[in-house]
Amino acid sequence: MTYILIGIIGDSETDNYEELEFAEKLGEELAKRGYAIICGGRGGVMEAVAKGAKKYGGLTIGILPGFDKSEANPYIDVVIPTGLGWARNSIVALAADIIVAIGGKSGTLSEIAYAWMYGKKIIAVKNFGGWAQKLAGSRIDERRDDFILPATTVKEVISYISSFLNKTKKDS
Repeated sequence: MTYILIGIIGDSETDNYEELEFAEKLGEELAKRGYAIICGGRGGVMEAVAKGAKKYGGLTIGILPGFDKSEANPYIDVVIPTGLGWARNSIVALAADIIVAIGGKSGTLSEIAYAWMYGKKIIAVKNFGGWAQKLAGSRIDERRDDFILPATTVKEVISYISSFLNKTKKDS
């Protein structure tokens, strides 16, 4: 079975209940549709989205920066320790079919930049600050004609993903 991998990037540490609730609900909705989650595998947004996905039997993949599998949050099914530190962000961006950014600091910024360079569709949730909010609706540079799509609801994120995947099927 081949899975569509949805890359979820964002705050690895946050106390923002609404942000974590959003990520968990997104994980639920992605799993209901049969999409797999790929992320950095640790806390914050990554843990919340994986927790949501597990409620509906979703597959979760964590690309860890360190060497130790125990660094993964308890909701990750496939744990991949890389020993690459922040360079693992390139793997998350490259492996994902579509990227969804929620909040985020410099690590998220690097993942957005990698996703842009790799030609991935990027959806940025505007509700929770960080680089996702700063870059929503913009272009990183002139290499691409499209832009980072802004979203404010889980329904909007799911709609963009469905639209991308339907267009990809038609173009194939």
